[in-house]
Amino acid sequence: MINHDSAEIKAICLRLLVRREHSQKELLNKLLVKGFDKDKILPVIEELTQQGWQNDSRYAESYARHRILKGYGPASISYELSQNGVVSVDLEEIVQSVAGSWMELLEQVYTKKYDTDTVLNFNEWAKRSRFLLHRGFTGAMISALFDHLNITLNKF
Repeated sequence: MINHDSAEIKAICLRLLVRREHSQKELLNKLLVKGFDKDKILPVIEELTQQGWQNDSRYAESYARHRILKGYGPASISYELSQNGVVSVDLEEIVQSVAGSWMELLEQVYTKKYDTDTVLNFNEWAKRSRFLLHRGFTGAMISALFDHLNITLNKF
């Protein structure tokens, strides 16, 4: 490991944080990749958190808002946040402020990509469902959307 002092670590963290919000885990990982010692990084990140420069809740809200605007669902966003070290965030409140509800967001994502056919063959139904699943919407949400839009499966 390269021996760096806390002032250098702090300067790098601040440079990262002025560009966008970062979780504590993201900062740690970026500094580890640069060769910094974990035992020297952690106190600096803690200090920045106490001073208000770094905040996991603020990061989570910013990240979730960005992903909702890109059309991603709750399963995807929750997973991505957990990968970045954030486990508790109220996505319901954020989606209400951005899109109204998950169902409204789901409908926006669906109608932006697909036409308004109400009878689909199995392959088309499966393709559309997979797209929405990959976007992070649950099977129950997708079924509710198809019911809401009166989309039925052509069995022939």
